[in-house]
Amino acid sequence: MSSGRLHVKRKRVCARKRSRDVLKTHLTSVRKQGRGAGDGSPPCPPCRRSSSSMAEGRVVEYCGDSEDLFGDYDSILEDSSILAKLEDAEQHEILQSENLQSFRTLQPSKDLTSQSPEDRRTDSMFDELEDKAFEELPPSQLQFQEQIQDQARRSRLQARDKISTPSHSVSEIIEGAEETNAEDRSKRQRRSVADQLKKTMLGNAATPVGVSRTAALKEAVVSEEISVAMQAMEAICAETTDLGPFFGLPSKVKELMHKLRGIQSLYDWQKTCLNLDCVQQRKNLIYSLPTSGGKTLVAEILILRELLCRRKDCLFILPYISLVQEKVRGLASFGLELDFMVEEYAGSKGKFPPVKRRNKRSLYIATIEKAHILVNSLIETSRLENLGLVVVDELHMLGDGSRGAVIEMTLAKVQYMSKATQIIGMSATLGNIKDLRTFLGAENYTNDFRPVQLKEYVKLNDTIYEVDPKEENCFRFSRMLNFKYSSSMQKIDPDHIIALVTEVIPMHSCLVFCPTKKNCENVAGMICKYLKEDFLQHRETEKATLLQELKDSGNGSMCPVLRRTVPYGVAYHHSGLTSEERKLVEEAYSRGVLCLLTCTSTLAAGINLPARRVILRSPYMATDFLKRSQYKQMVGRAGRAGIDAIGESILILQEKDRNMVIFL
Repeated sequence: MSSGRLHVKRKRVCARKRSRDVLKTHLTSVRKQGRGAGDGSPPCPPCRRSSSSMAEGRVVEYCGDSEDLFGDYDSILEDSSILAKLEDAEQHEILQSENLQSFRTLQPSKDLTSQSPEDRRTDSMFDELEDKAFEELPPSQLQFQEQIQDQARRSRLQARDKISTPSHSVSEIIEGAEETNAEDRSKRQRRSVADQLKKTMLGNAATPVGVSRTAALKEAVVSEEISVAMQAMEAICAETTDLGPFFGLPSKVKELMHKLRGIQSLYDWQKTCLNLDCVQQRKNLIYSLPTSGGKTLVAEILILRELLCRRKDCLFILPYISLVQEKVRGLASFGLELDFMVEEYAGSKGKFPPVKRRNKRSLYIATIEKAHILVNSLIETSRLENLGLVVVDELHMLGDGSRGAVIEMTLAKVQYMSKATQIIGMSATLGNIKDLRTFLGAENYTNDFRPVQLKEYVKLNDTIYEVDPKEENCFRFSRMLNFKYSSSMQKIDPDHIIALVTEVIPMHSCLVFCPTKKNCENVAGMICKYLKEDFLQHRETEKATLLQELKDSGNGSMCPVLRRTVPYGVAYHHSGLTSEERKLVEEAYSRGVLCLLTCTSTLAAGINLPARRVILRSPYMATDFLKRSQYKQMVGRAGRAGIDAIGESILILQEKDRNMVIFL
């Protein structure tokens, strides 16, 4: 019998609930009643009761304490007397198992469909009890409740699958306990109950008390309605392009233009350009005017319209770091007043992809290379649709070598990936308008307006010629230089730069463009060497302040060239200056503290540092002969609107270069 016996596993009805002290007490009483069979006699009648009657007793006992599900949680684990009683009862059951072998019977397994009405009633009551136990849980625990219920149902189904007898005697319960190691099982059951209770209690502690499920559902509905309303408002704002009388912008923008820029009204060509049909319909546009004509102001108004009215981000592409920094300083105050972000993408500055802001729009001001990287990052993160406008200054650079190729790639990607993004290009010199219009699918606007008259001259030896396209050789005699040079001065300054600059400084400003950075420093030092002592007294206090600020920006050190030239009101300007030094020099020049700057071609590309006279030290930039666009950019710095009534440019030539200049 022992070798071939079949192990009949007892029915495990709701095993996880045995750890409760009520059920433990009940089991102890049952086991005590079964001890009478220790002499081999049949067990007493209570032990022979059917499973249905035992189940009923369990249900009654269990339901009596169901409302206090968590009340005595700690006592279950900490009360040693209860645990000792359980272990003692289990030891008695193991000892009795040897005496109860003769009462084992083997019966065929029973299908779930043949379950007794009492068992089905018991299961339904357990289900109802589980539902009621978690009925008042906070919303955060509803999911946990469902998981517990699912686990309980699966446990009962698994137990039913293992049932092999319709009724359960004490001997079968003891046999099951012997086979499954009663001590380990009881510990696992207690641990399982403890873990579940801990999870539930921790979840309740993290959830606001007193929030009913109905209140949570109402709050979710209100939040959803608010979200829909916000999306509708954003959609309406996106379609609205007219928010005020100033070219579709609020009157506050016009007030800021007057307050921060001193602009009271726009030129006629600017009004015409802003009211073009292609601009109103958000088509691509290319416009070309001479330098100092006010092209940038039109672009800024279009940018503000995109940021404020259509609530879209904008990208402003400029060729040089100095231009980006100047434009960031100029538009930062508008950003503070009108609540949008101005972000610099030049040098080491800029984040890729840019920070995504929900409530604020951003204006990205970038160099050519940084703009290309920025567009790539927006494409990779599927955010290019948020870019409503791209403005390209100095569009003529699209044909300049590798940097032109980068501009072309950037604009091609924007056109291909986002049909809703508008592209605006501007320049003072565009020789291939037709090709650009085809590439961008853009309209064109051209005007020759210039607020300050510009006169162009060429110097050959000691003679000044005025540039006149109507003349046969494009030159017309203007005057002779009248400046007495010593022999030593003639050797140091064979181009008579000192004579040309002293005609305008210190009362007016002057720019001298040089081929290289080193040449800028040498020319500045050479000019100061032969200036009179009177130049030292002009705005002497302000120059001393500038010197101290330059020294402080360098942590006590200062460029020896600037230390020698600034007292005369002269300085150089090129990429060798730090950003702080460049800022100080530009501000001093704008206020008139510095009257002369020697500079490279970088300053020609749109920096707002105009002058009464512009001198081109040579028709070469490094070793390359000047292009027409470069020449026009440099001479275009002459003439300050609102300050000077006229502007002059002088190109210093050698006889060997005379014929080449005709083509400029």
